[in-house]
Amino acid sequence: MNTLTSLPSLFVSHGSPMFAVETGSTAPALRAWAASLPSQPRGIVILSPHWMAKTAMVMTNPQPTTWHDFGGFPSELYTLQYPAPGSPALAQQVLGLLRAAGIAAQPDVQRPFDHGAWVPLMHLFPQATTPVVQVALPSDHTPASVMALGAALGSLRGDGVLIIGSGSMTHNLEEFFGGPRALHTHTAPYVAEFSQWIADAVQRGDKDALLHYRRQAPHAVHAHPTDEHFVPLYFALGAGGWGESAAVSVNYLSREVMYGVLAMDAFALH
Repeated sequence: MNTLTSLPSLFVSHGSPMFAVETGSTAPALRAWAASLPSQPRGIVILSPHWMAKTAMVMTNPQPTTWHDFGGFPSELYTLQYPAPGSPALAQQVLGLLRAAGIAAQPDVQRPFDHGAWVPLMHLFPQATTPVVQVALPSDHTPASVMALGAALGSLRGDGVLIIGSGSMTHNLEEFFGGPRALHTHTAPYVAEFSQWIADAVQRGDKDALLHYRRQAPHAVHAHPTDEHFVPLYFALGAGGWGESAAVSVNYLSREVMYGVLAMDAFALH
């Protein structure tokens, strides 16, 4: 592997579908980061919590459509398209690496892009020309198993592939949709405390703390009543070799909080 051209892995919070049009400071930060890469990716592998399956399904669709997999949002969201191609060849590499690591994986030739993939990608790579392969989040996931999933694919970074875990640093939908209006104008204290605890653990390489965040992090269950939007973080960590080498550096791109309750943290691992 040529480490001079090895791409980082990336964790990005996609927040609400409104992130497609209400960009805050996070979207410009993502675009600037992608533009600064030493070389543009030959492909992207992305895991989103909006595709869950019994095993790690892998998109082999050569021309995925843009799926507007949400309801009740402004009509403009349903007109947006992200026409990036798929890559059956890259998908086969992903399947091979997962199986070689002892991880059950199957192809899916019909899978479209869900909003956990296309919304952040439209900010990162608005030209939509880089081939993209989605990987499903196994329904029996744990932090450790998702980290292993990412680690199995880490070698692709040295072959010009960008690996992305797309989730949300905090994700309490009941508060997002039904909380008091005041909550949307000021950052909820639990959001700041939880996201800071995670940022500190990531920066100091504290693998044990992160793997047991549900018990150790402040307000973990409040921030994530269910954990499917949090565990893509471990996909990025595993792919980036985090926790295995002190040489891995963490570069935070965003610590914005939107609507008071959605922490939009994004960071890259080099």
